Parts: sequence; structure tokens; C-alpha cells
Amino acid sequence: MWNKKALVVVLVVAVLTSVGLRKTWAQGPDAAKASESEKTVHAYRLDFSVNELEDGKKINTRQYSMNLNAKDSNEIKIGSKIPVDVKEGEFHYLDVGTSIWSKLEEVADGVVLTVHAHVSSFANPDQQTSQTHPLVREMQFNGSTVATLGKPAVLGVLDDPNSRHQFQLEVTVSRLR
Repeated sequence: MWNKKALVVVLVVAVLTSVGLRKTWAQGPDAAKASESEKTVHAYRLDFSVNELEDGKKINTRQYSMNLNAKDSNEIKIGSKIPVDVKEGEFHYLDVGTSIWSKLEEVADGVVLTVHAHVSSFANPDQQTSQTHPLVREMQFNGSTVATLGKPAVLGVLDDPNSRHQFQLEVTVSRLR
């Protein structure tokens, strides 16, 4: 029959096995895969183009790039701070230029990209209505989409209400590692 020592060993093994199985069942069958994918961080490069078109023909392009880790956000900003008089002896700064904020998350179908883009510039001299205060034109885009890696995607198209110009915000997402 069983001696005491063998019986204790069998009981300890049975309890440890039971605890381990309960823990595995509670986590589900994909727990090992999920914990491993949570540890892996992928880096991406986002290449943005702000295209200006006139009558459907591209006349100007500005390009901006950033590197971004999945689940993180990043921002690029370029421009000038212009002092604007509010009243005698008091002024505020007006930001004029380009600002692009992005967040990227990995999903089963690819990556979800969220973008907030703001582009502003001074109006042409012939469009100025005042000699003392500059006229600033601005465009803004806020949205998200599922991006296909390596393929350019147009995120938004904006018509300039004061001309026959159209602006496109385009992005190409590439995985770095």
C-alpha cells in the first residue's frame, strides 16, 4: 500500500496541478499569445504629404515625417509665433505654420491611425483686407482610419473657399522593425 511520504507527494502534486489548471482556464487559451504580444513593441514611420492642387493638378507639396511606436502618440510642429495687438500695449501670439499630431494602434487588420492636422499661412498680399493686420488662412483635419502598411492613403481633402485650390492630407505608414 501507500506509505505516508508517497501519499503526501501525490497530494501536493494534485493540488499544484489543480491550481495551475484553474489559473490557465481563468486566463483563457489565448493568454500566452496575448501576454507575448503585449511585450512586443513595433516602431513605425509616418510620412505625411500636404498636397496643394489647382484644377486637379498638383502645384505644391509639403512633406513631414515622424517615427512612432504602437500605442504612442507624437507631434511635429513647424511655424512662427506672430505678435498681434489686442489693445494698446497688449498683444497675444498667433501660431502660424503646420502642426500634425498622430497616434497609432495595432489591430488585427493593420493599424488604426488617428491624426489631428492644422495648417495655417498668411493670405496672398492681393487677398489682404487690411494693411495693419495680417489675414491668416487655415485648414484643419481631425480623424482616424485603418491604414494599409506601405501604401499611401488620402486622409482628407479640403477645398479652399477663396480659390480653385484643393488641399489633400496624405500619409504612408511603414513598419520599421
